[in-house]
Amino acid sequence: MKFKAEVDVMPLDALLDPQGKAVTSAMGNLGLSQISNVRIGKHMTLWVDADSKEAAAKMVDDACQKLLCNAIMEQYRFVVEEIA
Repeated sequence: MKFKAEVDVMPLDALLDPQGKAVTSAMGNLGLSQISNVRIGKHMTLWVDADSKEAAAKMVDDACQKLLCNAIMEQYRFVVEEIA
């Protein structure tokens, strides 16, 4: 079976996000001062061949823990859906 996983990796809330801070500052210069606390992260799409949705989710979780996310500075979340 084929699955598609959408993965978001974001800086931990407790850590400074210099890119997000720069974008937040720029919002004011563009007349968008109502937008605040911007956080910049990564979005990845993974295609997974697995026997079940649970097996696909396990593979994605392993990939996040071992390669895609630095657990010291980042957190991740993902959604897995079956592709027809």
